[in-house]
Parts: sequence; C-alpha cells; structure tokens
Amino acid sequence: MTHPHPDNESVNRLNPAVFHGSVAGILLFLIYAIAFTDHATAFFNAGLDWIGNTFGWYYMLAVVAYLLFVVLIGFSRFGKIRLGPDHSRPEFSLLSWSAMLFAAGLGGAILFFVVSEPLTHYLNPPLGEGGTAEAQRQAIVQTFMHWGISGWGLYVLMGMALAYFSYRHRLPLAIRSTLYPLLGKRIYGPIGDAVDIAAVLATVFGIATALGIGVMQMNYGLTYLFGIPEGLPAQIMLILLVVTLATLSVVSGVKRGIRRLSELNLLLVAGLVLFVLLQGDTLRLLNALVMNTGDYLVALTGKSFDTYAYAPEAQGWFSGWTVFFWGWWIAWAPFVGLFLARISRGRTIREFVAGALFIPLIFVMVMMSVFGNSGIDMVEQGLVVLGDQAVNRPPATIYTFLEQLPMVGVTATLVLILSIVFFVTSADSGALVLSNFTYVLRDVNHDAPARLRIFWSAIIGLITLALLFAGGLRTLQSAVVIAALPFSAIIFLTMFSMYRSLKVETGKADVRHQVIASAAANSDWRERLDRTLDGTTQNGAEATLRHAIRPALLELAEELTRRGQQASVTERQVEGTLLLCPTLQVDFEGAPSFIYGIRPQRMQPPSFLPADDDYYLRLDVHLAEGGMGQDLNGYTRLQVVHDALNEYQRHLRFLAHASAEGYLANIPSRPSPEDTQPQAEPAG
Repeated sequence: MTHPHPDNESVNRLNPAVFHGSVAGILLFLIYAIAFTDHATAFFNAGLDWIGNTFGWYYMLAVVAYLLFVVLIGFSRFGKIRLGPDHSRPEFSLLSWSAMLFAAGLGGAILFFVVSEPLTHYLNPPLGEGGTAEAQRQAIVQTFMHWGISGWGLYVLMGMALAYFSYRHRLPLAIRSTLYPLLGKRIYGPIGDAVDIAAVLATVFGIATALGIGVMQMNYGLTYLFGIPEGLPAQIMLILLVVTLATLSVVSGVKRGIRRLSELNLLLVAGLVLFVLLQGDTLRLLNALVMNTGDYLVALTGKSFDTYAYAPEAQGWFSGWTVFFWGWWIAWAPFVGLFLARISRGRTIREFVAGALFIPLIFVMVMMSVFGNSGIDMVEQGLVVLGDQAVNRPPATIYTFLEQLPMVGVTATLVLILSIVFFVTSADSGALVLSNFTYVLRDVNHDAPARLRIFWSAIIGLITLALLFAGGLRTLQSAVVIAALPFSAIIFLTMFSMYRSLKVETGKADVRHQVIASAAANSDWRERLDRTLDGTTQNGAEATLRHAIRPALLELAEELTRRGQQASVTERQVEGTLLLCPTLQVDFEGAPSFIYGIRPQRMQPPSFLPADDDYYLRLDVHLAEGGMGQDLNGYTRLQVVHDALNEYQRHLRFLAHASAEGYLANIPSRPSPEDTQPQAEPAG
C-alpha cells in the first residue's frame, strides 16, 4: 500500500519546520513593532493604502469567486458526500453547532461595529449626502455586505476542504492537506511547510486584530462602568485576562470549554437583541428588518463588484472599509475554517454549506438591523454625540446607545461580559487551531497537547499588545490586510484542489453503480430464509462471522496472492468476545489500496422477531471511505466472496478511470484508522 507521507510515524510530534518558521516570523514582527514603533505605524498605514489602491479589485473578485464556488459545490451532486467516512454522523447538535459557528466566526468584533458601522455609513457614506433616508437605507445594506454571506463563503470553503481531506482521507488537519490533489506527496516538503506557515501567520494577525478591537471595546466598558482610565496599562491587563481565560478554556477542550462558552454567547446575544427590539419602536424595527433584507438581496450582486472606479473621492472609504473587511475575512479563514472542520465531522457537504452560510447570516442580519436602525433613529432624534462617537470613538458607541434605554447598568454590564466571553472564545479557538497547525497528529480526531495550546494563547496576546503599541485600530486594520494577501492565493489553489478531488470521488461512485451485484446463486430459498432470521440472534451473527465471512476473505486473499496480487487479511478482536474481525487489504504500487473490512455493531434484536438474546452483532462492511450501511448477517461463504469481489471490481474500475483522467498519483491513499487498528494481526 502507498502512503501519502513516506515518513509517517505512529506517535504525535511537533512539526519543527512550521512551528519554528512561524515563531521566527512572529518574533521578527514583534521586534520591529516594539523597537521601531513609529516606523512600523507608518509602514502598516502605507501598506493598507497601497493594497487598497493596487489589489482592491482582486479582493472583490476573490471573495465573489469563493462564495460562488461553495454554493455551486454545496448544491451540486457533490453535496451528498460526507465530511468524514460514509458511516460518520455529526458530533454536535444543531444548536451547539450553530452557537460555535456564530462565536468563532464573528467574535466580539460584532459588538464593536454593531452600532458604530451603520451610523458611520449613515453619516459619512462613500457617495452622496449623509443623514438622509436613502443614506440610512444604504447604511444597513452596506453593513450586511461586510458581515454577511460573502465573508462566510471563505470560512465555508476552508472548513469544507479541511474536513473533507482530513476526516475523509485521513490527511493531517492542516492547510497543506487541501492541496494534495495538486501537489501529491510534495505537501510534506518545503512547499507544504510554506503553506502552513502562511496560514499560521494570517491566523495570528487575524485573531490579534479581533482581540485588539475587543480590548479597546472592553477598556471603554471598564471606564464607563468603573471609571478605570483608558490606555495601554488597562489594555495590557485585559489582554492578560483574556489570554488566561482562553488558556483555561482551550485546555478543557472543544466539548466542554469552547462549546459551553459559545452556547452562553448565543443566549446572551439573543437576549440583548430581544431587549433592544422590545424597548424600541418594535413594529418599525421589524418592518425595517424585512426591507433591509430585501435591499441586501437585490444589491448583493452589484455591491459585490463595486470598486468605486468612477468615484476617486470614495477610494479612501473603500480601502478602509471593504478592503479591510475582505482582508480580515481572508486572514480568519484558516483559523475559522479549521475550527469549523473540527466541529463538523460527519455532516454532508450540503448540510455544512447551507448551515454555515445561512445560520450565522440570519443572526447577523437581525442584530445589525435592530441595533443599526435603533442607533440611527436616536441620532435623527437629536443624539448628536452618538454619531460623533461612531465616527471618532467607536468603542464608546454601544455604551452611549444603551444609555438611552432602560436598565443601562444591567445591559452595559452584559455587553462587557459578552465582550470578554466573545474574545475568550475567539482566543481559545485560535490557540487550538494554531496548535493543530503546528503539530503532527496521528489521529485527526484528537488535538495537540495542552502545553502547545497555552503557548499559542500567549503568542496571540503578545501580537495583540504589539499592534496596540504600534498605533491602535488603524495599525490593526493594516496588518490584517497585508497578512491576508498571500493567503488569498492559497485559497484559490484550495478551490481547484477540492474540485479535482470531488470529481474523482463522484467518479468512484459512478463506477460503483456500474458493478452489478451478484445474485444469491446456488442457495435454496428456505435455507436463505433461515439464515436471514438467524442473523438477528447472537449465535447466528457469530456463526456468520466464524463460518462464512472469515474463511471467505482468507480464501479470497489466498487466491489473489496466488495470482500475483499483494493481498492480506488482518484481524482484531471484537470487544467483549473471543471473535476475530477480519479486514481484507490489497495493495497497489502508486495507487490507493483496496480495503474490505467487517466492523461489528452491537444491536438490540427487533421486537417483531422472536429472540432470546439481549443483543446480536450487526456485521457492517467498511471500505476505505467508511461504512457502507450493508449488513452481512445471514450471508454464505460464496455470497461474501461475491460481495467482496464486487467491491474489488469497483475499486479496479475506479483506479483505471482515475489513471485515464491523470488523477491517480494525487489521490490520498491512506486507509482510515477504523480499518487499520494497531491491535490487528495477520490472519493465518
């Protein structure tokens, strides 16, 4: 059998090239930002302007291309493919999954912008006069553009690719794995290291930007509630607090810490939005939400391509807002993509695309419309200070906004808590992802060790602090846009790679349907009925395994070996029994191995059939791509041989098809761990 990684090891270990390369790049940045602060500030600001003027068009086209790709893939015939083995099912409920999507994908930055961005676009639109009814209408639509479905297309693309290649093809949970169909085994060399280093750097700057924005938001909240002065000393303490809480959360793992914090986030946000909706002009806000949604759907295509080419006066706005947001989404794509992959194993591509695109979109549109329209109404009614803060002092905006509503002490405290919890979830998710990027995991269902997660939590805090030293919000924006540019090219390569692999995958399915299953020949129908009924008892299942499946696969392997094939049968003991569970494997030089294994499932006998046993064993067929949902209970030795040969014939036809299409060398060939357990032994 050929393996994707020629140096595959049986133990988890640090990836030295990616880890040390990433740390070296981060250290150089830290030294530059802290030792040469003025120069760094000027450099980053100039970089944002240069990228906006030079690559603004590219960012616009790239984001549209990413979104179109995931929509077409999700709703095509590729959509039924699972992000994992065929028998896998989702690990998290829809509610928990949605909460983690929302918390990891948006972070606390939404609290920074939820009032300030619509107000800024209303007062200072890119074109036309501010403060008008039309400006209000367009302000909400523009906010939807920056926070809506376009950016989520990036997350979905990276999450889909990482989950597909890691959980279905057992490749490392790293960005390099998404390029396997293009690069083959070269992903394990310098090219793959460079890809992962670029992903780590983009992720670090993306998270640090969000955390820096959140720290400014939290700092003002402390000033508002407790009179703690704004400035670097308070921000340093807040960074230490967030990093400490994030470390505690990430050490506890996804199921406990990150999941629970995300669910808490969702409940608190929902409560806050409902409070604002009910305290304001509820009917008007609901009408505005419906209208804003329609305006967004109508304007989506035009605004997705609007580079303000005929409006030079709007270029500064374009660079500072749209280009910044697209750069930020791109920089967050490896981080959020890997996290989405981590929580989405077992979902189909169609479920993943639909859920990850539209569930967060609904949350964002409701929240931005309710808060944005309420804030604009307050300014129209004479609250000039709110508009001034939105433009000149965004962290203060949401607190001044809440002052106009009842129970400001409670709601302001809630916003402060939300800010902390939001950024803790972003920081802990980021530390988990960065750890997995820089660690070689034998089993992609597990995570890197706690000490590495603690290290990356600290690094995120240091980067955030350095960016705040180097000039605050403007520098944060500039750094993330610069870091995103090289990674945007990697995302395009991931698109081509994903399409190529999915095409091969459906080719395999097409070939499978061409193989006609063998009929139950040479079998008396009464004997077949006896075996069918006996198959739902413990003794009947054990007899099928002992006397039909095991000898059939051994006999087939012996015959294949006699004909020059590299065939073998390995066995592992069924837990709680003395039974041995066989797996037939046929290896090919330079091509994926054929796997045909039996995985028993303990089942309760059906109530409508007479049975004295507490359980029986369902004898499921597992191929390299996972369980097929086929139970061999009641099969004769001849039927098992024919079934295995049908699958073997399908596999050979698939290899011939892939070879003719030129894809054979770049198909991941590593069997899933369910089919190659360490305790398996050669059968005699």
